[in-house]
Amino acid sequence: MATEKTNSLGSSELSVVGRLAKFFPEATPVRIPISVSRKGSAVPESEATIIEFGTPREVLFACRMPLEFADKVSLQNADGSLRTDAWVVAVQSHAGQAAVAARFTQEIANWVIKP
Repeated sequence: MATEKTNSLGSSELSVVGRLAKFFPEATPVRIPISVSRKGSAVPESEATIIEFGTPREVLFACRMPLEFADKVSLQNADGSLRTDAWVVAVQSHAGQAAVAARFTQEIANWVIKP
């Protein structure tokens, strides 16, 4: 099943987040608006973005904030049903855009249904 998913992500028209998702075989396309903010930063920063892919443990989204590997971020959707912290585990830039993969600091029940 992972092979089928990888092949479906193989299009040359992929977004920068789609390109990063190729490295996460369990990634499922989703579209969830969130607010992301960097934890522990002297200057509070937050940004509205959209989770484009998810696994049971990670979220993948585009971001303009200068996030780096091992940064801790806070993720929250509008209705508060997703409110958690995550560690940045991958950052990939392409054509001036950045894609971020962040792993939850704790297990999130029913986040992405496992096949």
